Parts: sequence; structure tokens; C-alpha cells
Amino acid sequence: MTWTAAVNETALVVFAVVVGVTMVITYVASKRVLSATDFWAAGRGLTGPQNGFAIAGDYMSAASFLGIAGLIYLFGFDGFLYSVGFLVAFLTVLFLLAERMRNSGKYTIADVLSFRLNERPARSAAALGTLSVVAFYLIAQMVGAGVLIEALVGIDFWLAVLLTGTFMIIYIVLGGMLATSWVQIIKAFLLMTAATVMSVWVLVKVGNPFDLFADARSKSAEGEAYLKPGLFLATPLDTVSLGIGLVLGTAGLPHILMRFFTVPDAKAARSSVMWAMVLIGVFYVMTTFLGFGARAILGQGGEEAAGTTGNLALPTLADELGGELFLAIIAGVAFATILAVVAGLVISASGAVAHDLWSNVVRKGRDSEREEVWVAKVAAVGIGALAIVIAIIGGEGLNVSFMVGLAFAVAASANFPALLLALSWRRFNTAGAVTGVLFGVVSSILLVVISPTVWPGADSEGGAFSFYDLANPAIISVPLGFIGCWLGTVLSSETHAVRSFDELYVRSETGLGAEVGTGATLTRRGGEERPRATAGATATIPHL
Repeated sequence: MTWTAAVNETALVVFAVVVGVTMVITYVASKRVLSATDFWAAGRGLTGPQNGFAIAGDYMSAASFLGIAGLIYLFGFDGFLYSVGFLVAFLTVLFLLAERMRNSGKYTIADVLSFRLNERPARSAAALGTLSVVAFYLIAQMVGAGVLIEALVGIDFWLAVLLTGTFMIIYIVLGGMLATSWVQIIKAFLLMTAATVMSVWVLVKVGNPFDLFADARSKSAEGEAYLKPGLFLATPLDTVSLGIGLVLGTAGLPHILMRFFTVPDAKAARSSVMWAMVLIGVFYVMTTFLGFGARAILGQGGEEAAGTTGNLALPTLADELGGELFLAIIAGVAFATILAVVAGLVISASGAVAHDLWSNVVRKGRDSEREEVWVAKVAAVGIGALAIVIAIIGGEGLNVSFMVGLAFAVAASANFPALLLALSWRRFNTAGAVTGVLFGVVSSILLVVISPTVWPGADSEGGAFSFYDLANPAIISVPLGFIGCWLGTVLSSETHAVRSFDELYVRSETGLGAEVGTGATLTRRGGEERPRATAGATATIPHL
């Protein structure tokens, strides 16, 4: 099939059902958001399985559902490498950060850094890293939403972006992390169900997986090369750089790391990651079936409908398998996917603005919880509105893949080195954190700007940037992030961070001193932790 501008009324009905359910969730959640802990961390009340589903819902974006299947459809083995990279990435989160983040922090990445570093520069640096990642990731998701909904439903691009952004803002302003979490849980369930149904359908139609791969290869113009590396990732170095960006970038994504503060203890944090890994692992196996299945069933004749990026290969497959109704359902799931991801991104950005910058840098802890939450809501509206405007103005001219890759590169190069070293290196200090974040942000952005993705043909003879031909900068920018952390640390005479390392280490490994429940809020003032003045708030030690 080829996509037209006609409005798909069936898809609109499915969209209305999805939005209606999420609005009911938001309304119920709004009645339970009474404190900052409720707003930022869902009251620390999610169980491990619930948070695992929410993490999976936050992580499995439309790029995963539609983009990876599309890459496999177009490029075979190289697209499959994305599935492997996204899955393996969660091993880094599990072994290095999940439990220690929950034990050490409160609401944001900056809470972990500022525990042992000078608060204002540490929080400012962490906010820079968070906002840099979210800016590129959020705009990419908004543009992707407009392009996909325009194609699947038939409504105008600008209206699709506006609707997505509006619903996202409503979720956050009214329901905070609690509403966002349940939207993500429902989205994960819908996405897993849709992917399972389509995968079974494909295997029934094609046969066993071995027949699937053989049929896909036979339907590709590249033949044997379709199941070998090199069609999309030009060089082995590019492949390695992509893997570094995906694996370490996931461990630095602020909207994923914030999810570990929504559970009551470290045990639940570990359980969250295990559940998320199972769900994400099964999901990416199914994207493999769907990508190769699309090639086996649609063949070369489906390439025009799939588009040059392959993003519409899966909807085309859905239409081929089940007709208009099944396509509408898949479109509705894609819409729910986008809503959940952009809501998670904006709440992490509003956390950086309200909790890190406003409350702890500008107001120096003298604000109330009510003021902090109010500023967060204003920030969410402002960030959401800005993303809508940029996405509409930029329109389809923005390269979505480039912006998502940049977000992962920044997360891997800026957030991950500073966070890991704060938790593991005794000598690490404030100057190291600030320098490392700056090195990571600046180097990753500059390297992407001069990459062949932005300047096609620049790597040819005589090109302006012929000395650099990597599409993903992680293999260079990640080491630069660590070098910045080391250089800033060794050139500084600051010693306060050394004295507080043991306290952070014990806390990160055991959970002693980490707050739980809905009332407790600890705020670091003048090098020590003191309870913020909140009615009924008490600092408690979790059950170990």
C-alpha cells in the first residue's frame, strides 16, 4: 500500500480510546499527588514488577518499535545490531547503577553528585547534561510523532505534534510521576501484546525462524549481503562506536535513571531492572522477527510504502496481515508509545529545572515543597511548549535518527562518566564533575555536527571534514568525558569529596540513610543532610 492524506477514522477511534484511558489515569493520579515525593517519585510506592514495566515502557520508544524493525527490513544484519545493543545496555544499568542510584539519590541524577560534591556547581553540571540529552531526545520524539501520526492517521503534521505535546503536558502537570508511570505501564503492556500478536502471525505465515531468515534474504536485492554486516554501518569502527553509545548512553539517560527513585528500596530497584530486562529482551527478539518478517512478506515491493528510513515498514506489514483495523490498533499503540516516552523525558527535564536549578541553586533550599512542585509544573509547560514549537517549525527537515543518536552520545559522554566516578572514585571532586560533563557535552555535539550524517559526502575526497567519518562519536567522546573528569579532579586541590566518599559508599551499597515513603525529604545544606521542613516528614532507613 502507499500512504495517503485521507483521515483514517478507525485509527482516530483507537487513538481516542488510548487518550481516554490515559486521561482517566491522570485524573485518579492527580488526587494522590500531595507532596514533592509524590510528584517526582510516585510516592516511592511502585513495586519492582510495576516499575519494571514502567522502565520498559519508558525505554521502548517508537524508534524501537518502528525504527529498529524498519532498519532490519532495509539493512538486515546491521539493523539487528541495534536490537542487541539496546538489550545489552541494560546489563550496564543493572550491574553499575540501579541499586546504587536508588540508595544514594532522591529525585534526580544531580542528587547523587551533590551528595559528596559542592552542591551548586555539581547540580548545575548535572542539569546541563540532563537538559542536553532531553532536548535532542524530546524534539526527535515530537518530530517522529508528527511524521508517523500524519502517515498512519492522516491528520496534519503540526496538529499531530500539538496533540502529542498537549497530552504530555497534561499528564505531568496533573499527575506527575505517578500518572506518567501508569501511562508507561499500560503502554508497555499494549506494546508487548501488539508485538507478540504480530510476531506469531508472521511466524505462522512464513514458518520457523530459519525459513524466515532465508525468505528475507531471498526477497532482498542484496542477497547474501543482507544477512552480513556492512549495509548500514560502513566500518567496524562505526559498529563499535554505535555499541558504546547505546550501552553507556542508556546508563546515562536521565528519564530512565529517575525511575529507580520510584521504588521503596534497593531490592525493588534490582527487581525493577530484572523485570525490565526480561520485557525488553523479549521485545527486541520480536522486533527481529518483525523486521525480517516484513522483508519476507512485503519483499522489495514494500520499500516505497516503508519509506527511506523504514519507519513505516511495520505499519505496512500490519496492514498486509490484518487490514485496516489491525493497522489502526498498531497506530494506536505507536501513539501510546510516543506519549509515554515524551512524558518521561519532560518530567526529567522539569526535575533538572525545578529541583536542581531552582530549588537547590537559585533558592538554596529556602523554598517549600509546594513552590518546588509549582515551578516544576511551570517548567513542564514551558519545555513542552518549546519542544512543540521547534518540532513544528523544523518539521520533517529535522533528522530524527541524528538527534536520537546525539542524545545517546551526550548521555554516554557526559552523564555516565560523572555518575560512575562519583559512586566509585574516592579522589573524584566537583571540578572533575564539571569538567567531565562539559567535555562530554561539547565533544559529542561537535563530533556529530561534523559527521557524515550532517554533511553527506563530507568524507569524500575534498570534503570539508574528510578527516572524520564516524556517524556516532561515542568511541571518541566517551573517553573525552572520562578524561575531563580525571583532568578536572587532579588539577583541583578540593578535598571535601574525599572525606564524604566513605559515607556515600556505605549508603550506595547498603541503603543506610536513604529515605523512603511519601513524607521524608532530605536536603543537603552546608555539607550535611538535614530534613526539609515538611509536615510529618521523617527520615527513615529502609528494611534491608
